[in-house]
Amino acid sequence: MKKPHEIAEKLLGVPYESMDARTQKVARHIAGRTHIARNITREMDTESSLGQRAADAVATFGGSWTFIALFALVLTVWVGLNSLILVRYDKAFDPYPYILLNLFLSMLAAIQAPIILMSQNRQAEKDRLNAEHDYEVNLKAELEIMLLHEKVDLLREGQWSELLALQKEQLRLLAGLVEKKIGPE
Repeated sequence: MKKPHEIAEKLLGVPYESMDARTQKVARHIAGRTHIARNITREMDTESSLGQRAADAVATFGGSWTFIALFALVLTVWVGLNSLILVRYDKAFDPYPYILLNLFLSMLAAIQAPIILMSQNRQAEKDRLNAEHDYEVNLKAELEIMLLHEKVDLLREGQWSELLALQKEQLRLLAGLVEKKIGPE
């Protein structure tokens, strides 16, 4: 097959050296006739650290209906238990307006928010890598289609040449037949 330099000049109209790294990579894959598609998410998941996986798990759980239901249950039990103790013993471990509960909720939010942001940053990185990979795959597909169009055009031109040659031969034979028919008369 052709070299990446030839592909860059022919299909993209720019020198290989002036292309960015992704476009050079695509040109190399076309020249080598190798596939470029791969699973970026799987690659990132295998390279992630324990902290990154924990952040993803916390964000997944923190953004689920299970978390909301458990959170509502804990709040209900907290308020109910305080109210029951207040009614029975005229004391409560966290009397209304539930200052201790507010402290725990604030601590939960203070810890959960940065963890969720870390997970979102990681997801944004995954999305960016997926977009770059999609660009590479789309560019390669576009260039491969251009190569296919070129091949089809070459085949069509070859067929036209053959058809013209056949037509010339037919006209020559037809002229010969006409001369034979006109000649004896």
